[in-house]
Amino acid sequence: MKETHVGELVDLLNLERLEDNLFRGQSRDIGTQFVFGGQVLGQALTAAQHTVDPSREAHSLHAYFLRAGDINAPIVYSVERARDGGTFSSRRVVAIQHGQPILNGAISFQLPERGFEHQSSMPEVPMPEDLEPMPALSAEQLAQLPTKIQRWLGVDTPIEFRHVWPQDRLHPTKRPPIQHVWFRVTARISDSPALHRSLLAYASDFNLIGTATLPHGISYYTDRVQMASLDHALWFHRPFRVDEWLLYSFDSPTAQGARGLARGQIFSRDGRLVASSAQEGLIRLRGDSA
Repeated sequence: MKETHVGELVDLLNLERLEDNLFRGQSRDIGTQFVFGGQVLGQALTAAQHTVDPSREAHSLHAYFLRAGDINAPIVYSVERARDGGTFSSRRVVAIQHGQPILNGAISFQLPERGFEHQSSMPEVPMPEDLEPMPALSAEQLAQLPTKIQRWLGVDTPIEFRHVWPQDRLHPTKRPPIQHVWFRVTARISDSPALHRSLLAYASDFNLIGTATLPHGISYYTDRVQMASLDHALWFHRPFRVDEWLLYSFDSPTAQGARGLARGQIFSRDGRLVASSAQEGLIRLRGDSA
């Protein structure tokens, strides 16, 4: 079963090529009302990677989410080959549904080079095998929840998460805006670095903006709370595999104006900083006079 779910996710990122710079992807229902933002990020990166020499590796991605995606419709990715220099390549990607853009993105690629190195240290946290997976809710508990939450929690995921500081998802309490989560895809996949980068782009959207809700005792499951990703940035630093445990360490320095900012650092289990992320998201209390 795990291999099936992972295979479906890999297939989701294998886009159909329509023209040299035009690709089409399908959507997967993971229980959200609209297309999961991480899916669009992963597919946009895949599309851009198909237009660059394989010797050049993606090192940064910056994207704005413009509209909610329709789960029942394909997404077309139009890639503009902005520049191919001696070392760097730049691509602009627009994701389109029903004739309208749902994401604008820019992705930069570089030929591998040697240079100065330093990095932040990995936080001292328990290893994933010393942590318990999040327990599933019973059918009786699910039945008491709003439909959107039932669908989200009822769909099997190809990515396993283990929280260092688990939170009561249905009755959150106020706590500092910091969290650490181990994650990995649940079955072995091919060695393609491009595939691992696309899968990391997909996974990087989980738990990120939720970090900005922690000081306020709310979550995605809280009634009347509206949450949506507004933008997303991702930097790739060092080689990694998403089918091996990675530690995602989050913090949120600020929330204001119905928006929250969250940052992430992703480490391999041997302490290498392999990627960094940042995201601003909408966090709105429906009916709030503000």
